[in-house]
Amino acid sequence: MKNIINNSKKYILFLLMPVLILLDQIIKFLAENILSRYDTVAIVSSVFHLTYVKNYGAAFGILQNKKIFLIIITSIILVGTIVFLIFNKINNSVFLWSLSLIISGGVGNLIDRIIKGYVVDYIDFRLINFAVFNLADSFVCIGVFLFFIYMIFIEPKQNYDE
Repeated sequence: MKNIINNSKKYILFLLMPVLILLDQIIKFLAENILSRYDTVAIVSSVFHLTYVKNYGAAFGILQNKKIFLIIITSIILVGTIVFLIFNKINNSVFLWSLSLIISGGVGNLIDRIIKGYVVDYIDFRLINFAVFNLADSFVCIGVFLFFIYMIFIEPKQNYDE
């Protein structure tokens, strides 16, 4: 019975990933078709803005104009993560969520990179002078954060308990 419950968590997340990817793509579509008409839209002046940016690189603008390299690396990581998720028994929800968010965000940005040649960014936190980013980036960052939480606090405890 426990195996059925664990598998159902995995299947639910496999169903949720396309929803997250679609949400990311819808927001990017709106950013490209509406937000791009404006320089920036202040939600909270000098704190939080929506600013349309074409990102031809990776996080924080690194690897500018390395489209093919970024597509290949992202694809390898995504395929590896998906294969791992499919073929491994994963009992921990934090670990499942981390991988699912990383996959969802990676696919969302990969779609942009392949179709448009750049990634659409729009979330602009000016208070801390942070790079403009998007929902897919948030998924990846939250997923990586959860992955580290799992690896540091949960995995060692599971190994100790066994």
